[in-house]
Amino acid sequence: MKPFTTYLRVRHYEMDVLGHVNNAYYQHYLEQAAIEHSESLGFTPARYQELGGTFVMRRIQIDYLRPAVAGDVLAITTWLQEMRGPRAVRRYEIRKQGESDLRVTAEVLWVWVDQCSLRPRAIPDVILDAFGELLTTD
Repeated sequence: MKPFTTYLRVRHYEMDVLGHVNNAYYQHYLEQAAIEHSESLGFTPARYQELGGTFVMRRIQIDYLRPAVAGDVLAITTWLQEMRGPRAVRRYEIRKQGESDLRVTAEVLWVWVDQCSLRPRAIPDVILDAFGELLTTD
């Protein structure tokens, strides 16, 4: 497993009435981490367009373990658990930078879709080859 980590600073407008990150923002954090991971391997939006498709979130499961607040810098770690057919399962862990306690864990099912029809299709081999050695067998 070769995880990828990115860091995001929690902004004040992301707080809920209880004074911590609103649950909906965590989905944005997960998506941003996946995009940055993909871009680090050369798969930018332009490259996906050349390949004729893109990944979209189909299902998401998030476990909220501890709150984060404005000003926290979060370490968002992601890795691929499985890629098969049109499906890619990605795992995530979010921690406050410098701390070991988990704030959030998540699993997201991403689906490769054709950019014209928006129908699922098999993930291109070039993507499977690039991400393949990163897969874990949890």
